[in-house]
Amino acid sequence: MLRISPKDLVMPYFVAEGYDRKEAVANMPQIARFSIDNLCKDVQEAKRLGISKVLLFGICPRRYKDRFGSYAYSKKSIIPRAVAEIKRKIKGVSVITDICLCAYTSSGHCGILTKENKINNKKTIKALSKIALVHAASGADWVAPSAMAKKQVGAIRKTLDKNGFQKVKILAYSAKFASNFYGPFRGAADSAPKFGDRKAYQLDYSNGKKALKEIGDDIKEGADMVMVKPALSYLDIIKKAREKFSQNPLAAYNTSGEYALVKMGAEKGLWQEQKIVFEIITSIKRAGADIIITYHARDIAKWLKKT
Repeated sequence: MLRISPKDLVMPYFVAEGYDRKEAVANMPQIARFSIDNLCKDVQEAKRLGISKVLLFGICPRRYKDRFGSYAYSKKSIIPRAVAEIKRKIKGVSVITDICLCAYTSSGHCGILTKENKINNKKTIKALSKIALVHAASGADWVAPSAMAKKQVGAIRKTLDKNGFQKVKILAYSAKFASNFYGPFRGAADSAPKFGDRKAYQLDYSNGKKALKEIGDDIKEGADMVMVKPALSYLDIIKKAREKFSQNPLAAYNTSGEYALVKMGAEKGLWQEQKIVFEIITSIKRAGADIIITYHARDIAKWLKKT
């Protein structure tokens, strides 16, 4: 029988500047923005529940946002400091860091824009590589490029290897779709685009063949693990990726919108939360995901402790 374990799960966190902060995220019940001190306390509790992998997203103060997302690759930025503190205080936790520019650019887009408001891929992958290098130097075990920039995995791998971080692994957001399930996350991370959308660089949700090609390309460029995001509406992509790339570790991201639907439905009495969460997470694992990134991770670990 297929069973879910805390070892299958990654808990995402939003990290904010300040001290003693724990601010509720709108439309994501029980999810918060943490200052580094409270982040460490929550990660320690998650570890006691058996969750040994966390994914960090930084929140950039608006005064630091610019067209280049330069705060993202500052050594004084929130994520490098958070990683270093987790590594100093908590043993046995694998730290994954998101590598993107959307929360740091004044445009809210995932890359550096030209004057015509198109992604400058060359400048973007250079910036992403700088972010990855700073995170690696702070102690990150994995970096997770999510900008969907062309050749981003190869550029990051080359930069890490050149600077002595061959052991730092890459979790590539390979099949990241231009989805409607990201709304709550964009509010939490203050990363919504200020104009337009991300269809020019994220995948069309009707195009499964392109998703598999992107996964294959990232593997060739050196990705240690690939990802499908979102999860629930893309179980067919997860299954096809598992069948086609059977030797490669596969992650799936159970997104903020998917999480919010479950929580709000439970609040309205439409379903019993624990039962529907286990059904959803099991379906993602059954489709072929080795690792599931989910905001339900702590709840799942608590429920498993009671069984």
